[in-house]
Amino acid sequence: MEPTGAWDRERTEAFLEGRTIPVRLACHTRADTLWMLSLWYLYRDGALWCATSASADVVDYLAGDNRVAFEISTNEPPYKGVRGNGTASVDADTDKDLLRELLERYLGGTDSPLAEQLLSPDREEVRIRIDPARIYTWDFSERMTGVRK
Repeated sequence: MEPTGAWDRERTEAFLEGRTIPVRLACHTRADTLWMLSLWYLYRDGALWCATSASADVVDYLAGDNRVAFEISTNEPPYKGVRGNGTASVDADTDKDLLRELLERYLGGTDSPLAEQLLSPDREEVRIRIDPARIYTWDFSERMTGVRK
């Protein structure tokens, strides 16, 4: 992955590893319309890793068309982030290892009602691996100096 835009690879990876902003993921439905959703992610080995229920609509959509677009960006000024496109693959997360990592990353642990619900033995979990084909970065910090929300 060699990004274009404001940052080099090292800075891009630092942003992806250091932020706990959900990834906004766009894909095609079976009816060939566009669908957007937000998922927790983990950046590892040049890919974005997400977890979701095996019964989630996005799992079916990706089985029909694995092309995706994504964005991970700040919601407060100064705006900065990473966007791109690529392909997604889905496989079982039988032991929910990725889900546990994401719960640690986003919630600080697995000791919450939400974590208990997501880790329920009755819930089947999958991993989504997003392999970027193109990545673009932007950082409006300089031009937004002094801007506060």
